[in-house]
Amino acid sequence: MNKPNNKRKKESVARIENALFELLQDRPLNRVSVAALCKRANLNRSTFYANYADIYALADSIRDKLQKSLSELYQCQTIQNFDSHDYRKLFEHIYENQTSYRLYFQLGYANQDSLRDHPYDTALAEQLFQNRFIDYHREFFFGGLNRIIQYWLENGCRETPDELVEILQSEYRVR
Repeated sequence: MNKPNNKRKKESVARIENALFELLQDRPLNRVSVAALCKRANLNRSTFYANYADIYALADSIRDKLQKSLSELYQCQTIQNFDSHDYRKLFEHIYENQTSYRLYFQLGYANQDSLRDHPYDTALAEQLFQNRFIDYHREFFFGGLNRIIQYWLENGCRETPDELVEILQSEYRVR
């Protein structure tokens, strides 16, 4: 029986996701066929269709998993509307899930969703910026954060999560 969380299913899903990332290196998503993906993953088409309706459902699944795990990282802060400025958790999560995050950025999900679910310390921003143009500062911050993450991923995550925190703090001056 193919239970949702069994080891074999998880391995198949990981192979499918990795194959998608490899294929996206030289073609856009709309040019990735299930046949090519299955060949690359060395899996049967039935295995793919047991998990996904089509290529776009696979891409959406990757996005949904990332967003769910990311929101779980900061669930307490979101509920309490509190920002601990603990971006180390975020960078560690990205480091541990590099392939999925590369896909996330490559498929343009960051432009749609961004990391805006992470609490933004509006009170601190109001203090730092004399309560002026806070919405613009928020957009600038999350746009910059997305770009820093994307650049880090493009360069193979050579820096540690702690070094990324240091870079972010130096740019935003949050201690």
